[in-house]
Amino acid sequence: MDGAGLLAAYERMAVIRRTEKAAHDLFLQGLVKGTTHLAAGQEAVAVGASAALRPDDYVFATYRGHHHALARGATPQECLAELMSRATGLCKAKGGSMHLTKASTGMLGSYAIVGSHLPMAVGAAWSARLRGTDQVAVAFFGDGATNIGAFHESLNLAAVWKLPVLFVCENNLYMEYTPIADVTAVPRPAADRAPAYGIPGEVVDGNDVVAVEEAVERLARRARAGDGPAVLEAETYRHFGHSRADPATYRPAEEVERWLEHDPLDVARGRLAELGVPEAAVAEAGERARAVVERAVEAAKAAPPPEPREALTDVWADGGVAWRT
Repeated sequence: MDGAGLLAAYERMAVIRRTEKAAHDLFLQGLVKGTTHLAAGQEAVAVGASAALRPDDYVFATYRGHHHALARGATPQECLAELMSRATGLCKAKGGSMHLTKASTGMLGSYAIVGSHLPMAVGAAWSARLRGTDQVAVAFFGDGATNIGAFHESLNLAAVWKLPVLFVCENNLYMEYTPIADVTAVPRPAADRAPAYGIPGEVVDGNDVVAVEEAVERLARRARAGDGPAVLEAETYRHFGHSRADPATYRPAEEVERWLEHDPLDVARGRLAELGVPEAAVAEAGERARAVVERAVEAAKAAPPPEPREALTDVWADGGVAWRT
């Protein structure tokens, strides 16, 4: 990733960070109903991976998936309007925070059931194989999903069929409120289990957008060549609690401080300085991100609510709602 590419990645991460902050503030204002699961602190995983993927590749994410939707081309306005149940939302107010989807950009959904999307990613990879394309499917999931049966079933079948699918674990150390290390027999819950299925398992600094991009690009190239799936465990950390109802008081203060000092935006700024990118250019990128999100907030606030009749659209692929057997 050269200076221009890294600067673009930094700006995308800054947009995501500000969008997450806006979602937090709008929730406190009573404009976002229900809960939200913010991914502030995990931006480098989404942006780095997206930079390594092609537009026609497939991405599947968890309920903590705002950053993946934004990295794959959804706009802050679309996402915030969706969280605010507006007609202009990404899913026309039908998905909300936990189900952001934009199929036109390969973002095939965020899923609230832990681990449920891993078999779907395997299916998408099998589809690519069947159709003779060299598309890659990527399933992003949290460390807690590694103790779900669907994780093991998906790795096994993907390995048996040598499918072009990447399993990317965003290991933020906690499965909701429980430290993953307290309930898992191996220190690397995703990467350490990959060898049991005969596939590569790697660990990467999930707060370094360049390191993530390089790892995903290499593993995606391997998958496209027909060498099968791989597991990539990205070590990262969420800045907020599990959800808006969680103050995260269970996390040791020194642990939080240590990870905040390794913020993805700070890491990217350090790399930009090493590449000789002027500080003014970095500041301008940050200012553009601020302006984009501020406009998105105002547009989402001004957007109308959805029409009730819209509830009966998009039920089936052809737009119909008639019951089928």
